[in-house]
Order: sequence, then structure tokens, then C-alpha cells
Amino acid sequence: MSFKNFPLVSKVVFGRGSFNQLGEILAPLRKNENAPFIFLVDDVFENDSSFVSKIPLLYADRIIFISAKHEPKTCQVDTLVENIILSSSILPSGIIGIGGGTIMDLAKAVSLMLTNEGYCEDYQGWDLIKNKGIYHVGIPTISGTGSEVSRTSVLTGPTKKLGINSDFTPFDQVILDPELTKDVPKDQWFYTGMDCFIHCVESLKGNFINSFSETYGNTALNLCKDVFLNSLPQNESQDKLMMASWHGGMSISYSQVGVAHALSYGMSYLLGVKHGIGNCIVFDQLEAFYPEGVRIFRQMKAKHNILLPKGVCSNLTQKQFDSMIDIALSLEPLWENALGKDWKIKITRPLLKDLYSKM
Repeated sequence: MSFKNFPLVSKVVFGRGSFNQLGEILAPLRKNENAPFIFLVDDVFENDSSFVSKIPLLYADRIIFISAKHEPKTCQVDTLVENIILSSSILPSGIIGIGGGTIMDLAKAVSLMLTNEGYCEDYQGWDLIKNKGIYHVGIPTISGTGSEVSRTSVLTGPTKKLGINSDFTPFDQVILDPELTKDVPKDQWFYTGMDCFIHCVESLKGNFINSFSETYGNTALNLCKDVFLNSLPQNESQDKLMMASWHGGMSISYSQVGVAHALSYGMSYLLGVKHGIGNCIVFDQLEAFYPEGVRIFRQMKAKHNILLPKGVCSNLTQKQFDSMIDIALSLEPLWENALGKDWKIKITRPLLKDLYSKM
């Protein structure tokens, strides 16, 4: 039997206010004054001068503000890489992503594509990256995606939504500062937190489960229940959800996600639905696969007065349904984790169309 030998994030600092240590952390990694650090920052902070002033810019360092309104795309990575290469005669000292899952995934991908030839879409899949990326740091400002700890950068390409899954993808350094999540809007907080909850349900109920994944998954699941079913003080809630995101990401790193993510990828590719809310829309229809998880999810949804969009797929053509179904079915490891090696007998195109039609 061959066991996974996957990489972990090399260094991580956790604590309220730890973002202020970024300059100290980066200083020893600066190659020289001509090799800048490039900060990819969610543009929600663009007009927040108090936050921007804390970013430790020196010499030729640059901030590139990026909108997270849409799912990250392979072409977006290619454009960023070209921009960075053309603006400097040498490779940057590092890439620092500050934001949610979209920014995390872009930062990881940009780091890799600065040292690997070709187009980003060429590397969507498993273990296609040949060269180590440049130094890269992840600083989440919302909790739930697990992107800060995962070995994948999930991107929408010309023909599919699929991650760059490789041993070179994980960040070299992560800063977990719960204070950075204090201004997240309620709906976004819920949808992204549910991404973590769904990670745990799919991992713990999957065929790839093992004691390693189970330990992290149960920890994250219990933290999610505490955050979303109890009334915690804000600081405690922020701290616990950030830890849930980390542990949930660790759980799926050594196992896999399942039905909700497979269907959500199809929806996101065709309709551009953001990952967190897409997972919620899908998961709400998956009682047949995850009955206990869906029951708890609905409790959480009711407690926080969350109303999911309805009729998202109501006016689609057969061709559009086929496109979503093709994307979903292409994610074979997810289906195998959820339903076993004979999943193709259990999952039919009419079944998937029926599920999508209810969303």
C-alpha cells in the first residue's frame, strides 16, 4: 500500500494582532532591494487607509488590489504573472495573498506560474507542476475555505473548474489573525463558514476517511457547531472559526471532499456562483447523501436567518445542464470518496439534472 506523503505549511503564526509581525517575518526573505514583495490584496481594503498602512512596503514592493466578486480564473493568473514579469527584471522575493479564498488561490497560483512555463490552465489537475514556486504567504481575512492550508489552488479555466493540486502549492508561511475577520458581512461569514462545515461532513462521511483526517475533521466540525449553533462572544467566535477553517482544510488534505463540491463546481463553472454560497445551495438538496449533515446545516441556516437563492437553475437549457453535469462527473476522486469505486452505477445524468433542477 502507498500512503500519501503530502507537504504541510512550513510556518504558521496565530494570534490577534499577529498581522503586525508581517514585516518582521518578510525581512529575512527579501533577496535584495530590487526584488520586490508583491501583495495581492482583496480590493475591499483599497479605501481602508488604516489597514493598508499596516502592509510593510519597502523599496519596489507593490500592492495589487483584486476584486473577489468573481471566482478566480486561470486567465486572471496569467495576466497577473505577465504584469509582474514585465514590471521587474528579476523574480519577486515573494507573493503575499491577503483576503479570502479567491485571493489565497490566486496567490498560490501566481507563485507557481512565475517558475513554470506555459499557461495556468495547463496545470489544472493533479501533480502537473514541475518546479517549486517562489516564496508565498497566505493571510486570510475570512474563515472557512481552508485554502490557507490546502495543496490546491481552485481556478476556473476555459473548459473546467479544477484546482492546481501539487506538493508545491501550499504556502510557505501563513498568518492567522482573527482580528482581520471582524468586518466580514453576515451572509458572507455564513456561506464561507459553511464551506468549512461541508468540508468536514464530506470528509468524515467519505470512503477515504482515516484517523488522520478524522481527527482534524471532528475538531473542525465541533468548532463549526459551536460557532453557528451557540451564541458566542464575537472574539471567541472569530478565533474558533479561523481554527475550524485550518482543521477542515487539513482534514480534506488527507482525504477528499464529495458530492456537494462536485455539483458546486459544475454550477460555479457555468453560472459563476461563488464557491461558498454555491456549496450551500447544493448541500441543501443532498439529504439523500448526507442526512445528518443537512439536518444540522438547516438548523444553522434557521438560527442565522439565512435565505438561500431559489431557482438558480430554473431557466437553463438542456445544453447548459449537460455542461454542469459534465464538469461534476469529471471530478472522479470526489465521487469515489462519496460513493465508492462503483459510483458510476449509482450516479446517472438524469439524477444530477433532477438535483440541479431543485436548486
